[in-house]
Amino acid sequence: VYLVESGGGLVQAGGSLTLSCTASGRFSSINAMGWYRQALGNKRELVAEIISDENGDNVDYADSVKGRSTIFRDNAKTTVTLQLSSLKAEDTAVYYCNAGDISVVAGHRMRENYWGQGTQVTVSS
Repeated sequence: VYLVESGGGLVQAGGSLTLSCTASGRFSSINAMGWYRQALGNKRELVAEIISDENGDNVDYADSVKGRSTIFRDNAKTTVTLQLSSLKAEDTAVYYCNAGDISVVAGHRMRENYWGQGTQVTVSS
């Protein structure tokens, strides 16, 4: 699975940004796509992701971005887009696209992750 990201860069506080990620390769088993971020000195954390199961799509947002972010996927489910508004200095981070292969093995939830190269987002005040 190959993930190519676009978007990011330098953005003014209070502004908005759009990040897109397109997957290619053998991704028939991928049932989760989304965005994570890692600020300097911090651990990588979830921003938002879409997980598909037999009941449909489930969207999960980090508390820090709820109400000011939207994540969606195209019909082919190969591109995932994150829109983030009302940007704050604390949104500054490297943003990584993620694709996940989630399965249940012997009653245990397993996840194999694939990552993009990351794109820097810097929010200036």
